[in-house]
Amino acid sequence: MNINRRPTIIDVAKHAGISKSTVSLVLQNSPSVREETRLLVRKAMAELGYVYNRAAANMRMSNAGLIGLVINDLRNPFFTEFATSLQMALAERGYSTVIANTDESPVLQDQVVGSMIEHGVSALIICPAYGDTGPTFDAIARAGIPTMQMLRRVDPRLDLFPLIAPDYLTGSRAATQHLIAAGARRIAFVGGLEGRAVTEERKAGYLDVLAQEGLQPIILTGKASREFGRNAARQLHGDKGGVDAAICFNDLVALGLLSGCHELGWTVGTDFLIMGFDDIEEVAQSYPSLSSVRCDIAGIGVQAAQTVADWLEKRIAPPAETRTPVRLSLRQSSGS
Repeated sequence: MNINRRPTIIDVAKHAGISKSTVSLVLQNSPSVREETRLLVRKAMAELGYVYNRAAANMRMSNAGLIGLVINDLRNPFFTEFATSLQMALAERGYSTVIANTDESPVLQDQVVGSMIEHGVSALIICPAYGDTGPTFDAIARAGIPTMQMLRRVDPRLDLFPLIAPDYLTGSRAATQHLIAAGARRIAFVGGLEGRAVTEERKAGYLDVLAQEGLQPIILTGKASREFGRNAARQLHGDKGGVDAAICFNDLVALGLLSGCHELGWTVGTDFLIMGFDDIEEVAQSYPSLSSVRCDIAGIGVQAAQTVADWLEKRIAPPAETRTPVRLSLRQSSGS
């Protein structure tokens, strides 16, 4: 053994010629261990200079019900609603939650996940940031910690990191069909960064329906923010082809677009129709009230909590991919 390294419980087990689990039982003063085995372990500990840190062991045991929740953007009400409902549902099952916001940074995500692994969380639930996330998920796999990807898929190993997310494809398809039924023919898709899987999923149903109807897509991709939506209103208002409707990547973009239309004197609900995506609580209180694809984010939080708790308690591994149902919440902005 390297004399510069502090001896571990594994070193004690090897030195005594017994299993690590038996050493653990001795350290926990288990009555099931024979006295001669107890003496053998104590002798190995003394010869190696092993010191049992009981406080650290108790801390590890106390973390047996601790779930790590990693969120990509807690400023977004969509993710805040999810985190809140998930934390409360886990509490009802007897689990505590430690929450970290990564602010869409894969570097920060790697740091907080590593810290949670070191502190002995029982499971991880990650709304992942995009970027170079391979090393982060590799570290989780080595640690053997049950881990769910939530709302976004960034790692393809769904057998190791199952996904729960809304059925974005069906949602964008239904939203596009609704706008066409309301009379729209020049429908734009607004927001979402180009190339990200969640953007492509939310856009796919829109493109499918337009292709079936022989209509041309109009796509303005960009940051999923109110600011982008407000600026997009100017672009759409100046379109020579006469854009008459928009499906937004999320509700923040839609609320910004709503504000921009008002600034331009463009009457939403008659001159121009808008559909949001997610149906956060705020959109029902805007004026005009905003139609949106309802993802039931609070319900997904409860479902995720139950899934992870069953995984830990009953060893029931979840399916590789679960898509939760969506529906339209129709309000004034789409002419309803």
